[in-house]
Amino acid sequence: MDKRLFSEFLWMNESKATFSDGRITILAPEKCDFFFNNNTSSENGITPDNLSNAPFLFTEVSGDFVLTVKVIVDFKDTYDAAAVMVMKNDHVWVKSCFEKTDFGTNAVVSVVMNQVTDDANGCNIDGNSVWLKVVRIGQSFALHYSQDGKSFNMTRVFSLPVDDIVKVGLVAQAPIGNGGERHFEHLVLERKTLDNIRFA
Repeated sequence: MDKRLFSEFLWMNESKATFSDGRITILAPEKCDFFFNNNTSSENGITPDNLSNAPFLFTEVSGDFVLTVKVIVDFKDTYDAAAVMVMKNDHVWVKSCFEKTDFGTNAVVSVVMNQVTDDANGCNIDGNSVWLKVVRIGQSFALHYSQDGKSFNMTRVFSLPVDDIVKVGLVAQAPIGNGGERHFEHLVLERKTLDNIRFA
């Protein structure tokens, strides 16, 4: 992955980023996330705080696109994750995460924020890496994942009330932990419209 690819990228909640051997590594500070828990509480387990402070390295994209990237996480704490994110503003966004869940698994997790936040655990993944893909067609979006970078499975399809131009990029999060490095490889951002959003 060429560092020049990121020449037009900007920071929200700037952090440290390093480039080496086709990989970008973003440092997730302690207790950083994009999440709103809608005042949900729990007597057992862990409920994330309301946060909008995770490092988000993004570019602005107009119209339909497909973003694909391999993410690698050295998991330590619950909810540690590397993610891809699409954002209109603080209250309209989506992220697809490779996350250490509160069930003790490493999983593909999707979070859609449209004034209120939902949170859906997807497939568990053996190991510490996975490929993530997000597809946009108009105001429809699809999230996909792959373990080999070739055969992708759909996580979910949904709609968001976004504008033509959205922020698209990479997130490093550590909602309750001490932080750490999140790695991203083989990033490809294609400005194109797929024939079927469910197949990527």
